[in-house]
Amino acid sequence: MTMISIQGKGVSTGVAMGPLYYYQRAKSTIRRYEVEDVHAEWGRFKAAQSKAIDQLGELAEKAREEAGDEAAMLFETHQMMAEDMDYEEAIENLIKEEKLNAEAAVTDTAAQFADMFAQMDDAYMQARAADVKDVSSRIIAALTGVVQGGIDSPVPVILAADDLAPSETVQLDKTKILGFITEGGSGSSHTAILARTMGIPAIIGVGNQLKPEYEGRDVIVDGSTGSVVLDADEATRNVMMAKREEQLRQRRLLEELKGQENITRDGQKIKVFCNIGNPEDVPTVLSNDGGGIGLFRSEFLYLNCSDYPSEDYQFEAYKQVLSDMGDKEVVIRTLDIGADKQIDYFQLPKEENPAMGNRALRICLNRPEIFKTQLRALYRASAYGHLGIMFPMVTSVWEVKEARKMCEQVKKELDAEGKPYSPDVQIGIMIETPAAAVMSDRLAKLVDFFSCGTNDLTQYTLACDRQNNDLGRFFNPHHPAVLRLLKMVCDNAHKNGVWVGICGELGADLELTETFLSIGIDELSVSPRAVLPLRQKIRETTVSAVKEKVLADLLADENAL
Repeated sequence: MTMISIQGKGVSTGVAMGPLYYYQRAKSTIRRYEVEDVHAEWGRFKAAQSKAIDQLGELAEKAREEAGDEAAMLFETHQMMAEDMDYEEAIENLIKEEKLNAEAAVTDTAAQFADMFAQMDDAYMQARAADVKDVSSRIIAALTGVVQGGIDSPVPVILAADDLAPSETVQLDKTKILGFITEGGSGSSHTAILARTMGIPAIIGVGNQLKPEYEGRDVIVDGSTGSVVLDADEATRNVMMAKREEQLRQRRLLEELKGQENITRDGQKIKVFCNIGNPEDVPTVLSNDGGGIGLFRSEFLYLNCSDYPSEDYQFEAYKQVLSDMGDKEVVIRTLDIGADKQIDYFQLPKEENPAMGNRALRICLNRPEIFKTQLRALYRASAYGHLGIMFPMVTSVWEVKEARKMCEQVKKELDAEGKPYSPDVQIGIMIETPAAAVMSDRLAKLVDFFSCGTNDLTQYTLACDRQNNDLGRFFNPHHPAVLRLLKMVCDNAHKNGVWVGICGELGADLELTETFLSIGIDELSVSPRAVLPLRQKIRETTVSAVKEKVLADLLADENAL
């Protein structure tokens, strides 16, 4: 076959080679037609039902191993619902009496049962509406040949997609992915973040250059240059593979830094922690010598459920992370949904501008029953390690006071119930809005730490949508306005005895390491695979030699540049 070269934008470095595979997404519209052989169609349904029940059984066992019996109960409940007699009879009637195809019969029955549950007065029964939709979606996926998790391949693949929603990245079988290519997306999309966490190459923004007929062809991707090559000729393949070998050699050299301190040549120390999305990421943190966890994105627990996760389900997940990390610090961010992270069962109203709408801490303060459940799980888990709780999307002092008040209520409840928790839980907030940065002198009096979310801080400061790859050079995380805000936050924090971290993507940007050390950042939280390259950069830096110039450039007026 003729070699084809495609150019995109690299957002996670590395070279990988494998077959190209398109992500299989369930179709939003189901075909409706009359069937001639109703008994054969009923057989199709029964086979799909059986497959769905088997999948749910496997998920239940996996959940039991990872998070205990209560986590497994969700999938076992779905198993029972999939073979519920009333549910099955309604589908059978539509197929055999109405001669409706199985996909349409399941869709109609799901809508009927979901509506019935939603009309009930009992809150528990109302919540079953989401369950019946989830079960039905699984059966429809089996009928249409769409794979749960989006990948049906016996070998690992280079995964191609238009882009992936957070709820889709949660479901992926990570063992089957060598690299990502997306038509759209941005450097701060969840696909890019997932790739960096996994340490695999990712290329975005290839547009319509990638054709459906290319599926199955051998492809080499270079995440540092954004190059995609299909059916590479021998010379190109040799160059790319040599580059891959050199990257692996450099990686082996970095292994020698394990166990070393994150300390500059002139003795300035900084903590290097890791960002994770679920308990399964912890071994990668430990194998890459992360000093702790600076950001556990707890919303991925919610994205992985078809209903609100219970207190015990969350407790088991947080407990597992804290226990596995031993005496290392673990900062868990409270629920941060809204904007690009939507969850159906929250039933959030559609917003014209969701990035500035009802999201993160705003949802928690407006729906305290959800917030309290999470806080109880967090405090109970704190007995098993060194926990910090972090509130996202803060703009005002009153929000922090309200959140802390809820923490005190939870601790009183746990005391009354005789349930243990640590007395040393640190409370922090994310600095990801200009308002929080400007108010950091007052906010510092209410918390133990700040963690700067540079993706959103850049978005809100520069009025640039972080998900819009077309903005190109306008979305500039190195913009002096962003860096000046970070310096302001550091100064205000240190005056009040508060430590400051960065948990956004800039933490791993080696071009800014000298700047962060110069302005006094205390902790950098990065993807696990970025720990050792960052440690190397820190150990090669002499802050006293660069600090004066860094600060002068940062604070210089326009005429001095």
